[in-house]
Parts: sequence; C-alpha cells; structure tokens
Amino acid sequence: MGSEDEALIARIGRGEKLGAEDELLAGYRAELIRLMVVFVDSEMAGAAGFADFVNRAPGMRERATAARIVSEKFAHAEAVLELLARFGVDADLYVRSHPWQARLDRALDLGSRRIGGDKRLNVFHYPLEGWVDAVAMNMLMGRASAIQLGDLLACSYAPLAKALARIVPRETAHARLGEAGLRRAIEQDGARLAAAASIAYWYPRVAATFGRSDSERFELYRKYGLRQHTNAELLKRWQGELKARLASLGLEAPAGSH
Repeated sequence: MGSEDEALIARIGRGEKLGAEDELLAGYRAELIRLMVVFVDSEMAGAAGFADFVNRAPGMRERATAARIVSEKFAHAEAVLELLARFGVDADLYVRSHPWQARLDRALDLGSRRIGGDKRLNVFHYPLEGWVDAVAMNMLMGRASAIQLGDLLACSYAPLAKALARIVPRETAHARLGEAGLRRAIEQDGARLAAAASIAYWYPRVAATFGRSDSERFELYRKYGLRQHTNAELLKRWQGELKARLASLGLEAPAGSH
C-alpha cells in the first residue's frame, strides 16, 4: 500500500468525509461505484415493476400512493445517478441500457447469487402478482431498504451521504405505505390468506438482499468507511422489526426464517 493510500485511509479512520474534489483510491472508487450502481439499478427496476400496478390499485387513494412511490423511486435513482456522472457515467445512456421492467420466472429462487444484466438486487427480478402481493413486497422491501441505506448514512463519501439523508426517510415512508395498504386489504377486503401467501413468498427473497453472513467484502467496506454494520447485524434488525409489524397484521414470518 502506497503512502497516498495510507494517508487517505487514515483520514477515513479519523472520521473525515471525502468529496468530489478528493483523489480517491482505485479500490475505494470501485467499491463506491459498485454500491451506487446497485442502488440505482434496484430503484429503477423497483419503480418500473411497481408502475404497472398504479392503475390496478383498488381505489383513488391507493392509486395516488402507488404513483407517489414510483415517482420517488425514480427521483432517488436520478439523485445517485447524478453522482455516478462525476465518475464518467452517461446518465441518459445508462437509463436506456437495460429493460428495467423485465422479470424472471416467479418460481425461481436466486438466493443471493449474482446473475447477468443490470446490477439490481435479485428481489427485483421476481414479478409481482396482484395488488396484495405488490403492497406486501413494498412493506418488506421498503423496511429492508431503509435499514440497508441507513447503514450508509454515515459513509465516508459526503455527496452520497447527503443524497441518502433525503432518500432514507422516503424509503421508510414507502414501507409504512405498503403496510397500510396491506392492512386495508386484510381488514376491508378479507385478503388475509392472499397476504399470508405473499409474505411467505417475499420474506426469504427480501432477506436474501442483505447478502451472505460471511461476506468478505464487508471488511473492505468498513476500512473505506462505506458501511458500519455486518450483513448479519442488519438482517437481524430487519427480522426483529418485521416480527412486530407482521404480528400487528395478524401475520407472521415463514417458519424457519429466523
């Protein structure tokens, strides 16, 4: 490791923030770009998949809520894509480069292994089936996103931390909106069985977005000041929060998921 590398890592270790004007290490730069690409691709794919359900929502309030979620996810992707442009990414070409609405067979179980194409989280490769399924997925994944992105709020790259400070509260709100939609479907439309089936389907797939508990990349992220908590720690927090939220709906996580 060269003296410049050591100096930059020492700055990070002291809690200093890096900005666009800093000369970033090649390794740091690569991991930072990777985190931002996964986020942008997941927001683009998530918004594109949910957009189909705006007109399938059961009422005007639900349609307005669904449209708001889609709009905000595209705005989140745009905000971080603007940061990627500082690293030479052509934003307009990027948006046109992938079929964001594309989905794979719902029966597949991809786990946490990466597949080709864009860098979306695997959960966004699975198709939604109906309104109840869509709000169930938004409840689970919205909470996961808030926890995962919350871990990046203190990241050493100041422009990303600043963007996430605006994004995380809205992702948290998406989880609450998904829960409210699921509650209404259960209490007013009698959709408890459908809700339980959707939770059973999405729960392990959202859990997989936290990554492997033995990930070797985490120590690199910690050294670079990009992440603070391990995959296992974040997953445990999500599981604890979801247990209480599901119980309030008369639902529970699938057996063996803890």
